[in-house]
Amino acid sequence: MKFSTKQIHAGQHPEKTTGAVITPIFQTSTYSNEKLGETKGFDYGRTINPTRLALEANLASLENGKYGYCFSSGMAAVQTVINLFKPGDHILCTDNVYGGTYRLYEQVIKNFGLEFDYVDSSDFDKLKNAVKSNTKFIYVETPTNPMLNITDLKRLGEFAVSKKIITCVDNTFMSPYFQNPLDFGIDIVLHSTTKYINGHSDVIGGCLITSNTEISDKIKFLQNSIGSVPSPFDCWLILRSTKTLSQRMKAHNENAAAICEVLSGNKKINKVYYPGSKTHPQYDLAVSQMKGFGGIISIELGSFDNAVKFCNALNIFQIAESLGGVESLVCHPVSMTHGSVPKELRDKFGLTDGLVRLSVGIEDKEDLIEDIAGALIKV
Repeated sequence: MKFSTKQIHAGQHPEKTTGAVITPIFQTSTYSNEKLGETKGFDYGRTINPTRLALEANLASLENGKYGYCFSSGMAAVQTVINLFKPGDHILCTDNVYGGTYRLYEQVIKNFGLEFDYVDSSDFDKLKNAVKSNTKFIYVETPTNPMLNITDLKRLGEFAVSKKIITCVDNTFMSPYFQNPLDFGIDIVLHSTTKYINGHSDVIGGCLITSNTEISDKIKFLQNSIGSVPSPFDCWLILRSTKTLSQRMKAHNENAAAICEVLSGNKKINKVYYPGSKTHPQYDLAVSQMKGFGGIISIELGSFDNAVKFCNALNIFQIAESLGGVESLVCHPVSMTHGSVPKELRDKFGLTDGLVRLSVGIEDKEDLIEDIAGALIKV
């Protein structure tokens, strides 16, 4: 099946008792056994739930994977995948990683004896040279948040396999519609399902997807043991949302491309970051491994004051954390999503006080362009 058919049908079948077309919300904490030791495959809600199973199968299919596991947040998914490793293991991570991931690694996980290094994974030589004898895991965002740097997935996959290093790609910015890291030999795909997969700014969630049976068994064990699973209602909401994922992503992409074209010619903007722009230094790589370029644009306005004036003058774009919803949002990463990242590291990869991130929604693009143009007048 092709993507738009899978997003509607994969993992979902008419409910057996009534024939309901939509997967029901199985709002239960436990399941009755007809006899001691005999179950119908379900025993406890943390361990297994029919609504969650449907969502996990759906997401795995969309990422061309075999196994999917859902969590109560994107960060719960990050916590789970890092628990695959033990004290003494070395982990390489994209330097321009989401601030919450950096905070978890540096302020929590490091206390348990894991070693972390941060590297510009868009420069493959730097990534390769940073590998140590005890490197067990490479964790990559591509495109990165918010600089939109791109890592070569094919080279990463081939290299990691040759070194027997497990790889994980945070694919949140692209969604399964525009990028499928497993197709390039990556072991695990991670999403904050809060973002594009859900797309309606009403659910917090995360997922891990793999085709590796050994890794899948470990993740399944950790999912049950740690217990940070989503509620059946949250699973149902996200499952509702995947049915329109391709249509929404097309609209996000179309709007962002139109806005990028307008912004690129504005003298008040020092730089525009967007993978779909031919001025992006890795545009050719983006074309080779992505089917579209998403709805995130970052712009450099030169100073904190300019960023404040711009954000405060917007009307349709709302100042808010998060991204990937149908509504357009604006974020100032230094004071919002990446506040926990030290300034010296931010400076290293170009995240300045004047950088603003736009999450372009699916409103009429003419209205969004007018809103941005009006705000730039204030800069």
